[in-house]
Amino acid sequence: MPQPAEATVAVVDAYAALYRRRLALLAAMLVATAVALTLDVATGPSDLPVADALRGLLDPGALSPAQAFIVRDVRLPAALTALLVGAALSLSGAEMQTILNNPLASPFTLGVSAAATLGAALAIALGIAIPGVPEAWLVSANAFAFALASVFLLQALGRMRGTGPETLVLFGIALVFAFNALVGLIQFLSSQQALQQLVFWSLGSLGAANWTSAGVLALVVTLVFPFSYAARWKMTALTMGDERARAFGVAVDRLRFASLVRISLLAAVAVAFAGTIGFVGLVGPHLARLLVGEDHRFLLPASALAGALVLSLASTASKLVVPGAVLPLGIVTSLVGVPAFLALVVGRRERL
Repeated sequence: MPQPAEATVAVVDAYAALYRRRLALLAAMLVATAVALTLDVATGPSDLPVADALRGLLDPGALSPAQAFIVRDVRLPAALTALLVGAALSLSGAEMQTILNNPLASPFTLGVSAAATLGAALAIALGIAIPGVPEAWLVSANAFAFALASVFLLQALGRMRGTGPETLVLFGIALVFAFNALVGLIQFLSSQQALQQLVFWSLGSLGAANWTSAGVLALVVTLVFPFSYAARWKMTALTMGDERARAFGVAVDRLRFASLVRISLLAAVAVAFAGTIGFVGLVGPHLARLLVGEDHRFLLPASALAGALVLSLASTASKLVVPGAVLPLGIVTSLVGVPAFLALVVGRRERL
């Protein structure tokens, strides 16, 4: 029978091995994301070998002027936007699944996507937008403002007496139906040209991606992630239930409010620049959990990397499915996400 000291050493060694394994998985995901970025840059209507794409990323001066323009000004901003949108959606999905204690939750569960679509519809079809915003930013600014406002409305409803995670989900579902009804009304009243623009935007696309959008996304993700990671221990405690988390000294209500603010910022800016892209916020965190578990020290960065990897691969696939055309990203992610969603639902029923 092992002595207590030997048992302690064995436990410490096992934990150290698990820690190293999770770090190795994070490193492998980072490498895979870099490879996916290179493939995304190399894929498109103009033939560009992977070696040239990699050379263009590392040393743009090594390419011809035409190739350098394609890499630097056309494909790289869109590829970086795909990475950042995927990271933002998946990171917000990981936080939402934790604070709602619901493995099927995603940033769109609370109506963020529907609210953003309503804001975009008002700008596209009716010209109703935030005063003073440049014309090129009207749709994105409106989508961001409405998405952000929807979360604060939800938070105000959630602060009512007797509300909890289940009530927040129900409020979110109600908002989804309300916003979708208003979008449907706007579509009914829209001209044919405005309707086409709105439908294309709602399908999710990187067609309008540029260095400005990539820069704004990078700024938001860079600013929000440290706050998410600073709450990693509290989020891990919350996975054991509200009462256990409170017993550990976690202010659960304050944690949920701060998390909702982060979720709203990440999801709103992602939807504002890329339109409605579903299932990334649902599937990305679950892929991360399969690899690194529930410890949020690893789950949060793994979720961001998983979302970035999934959307980068989807961006590449969107340019390969139909030769000479680029499918909207929302279609590609939904085709992949529906089977994953059904698998999660079936798996959840089997565990009950």
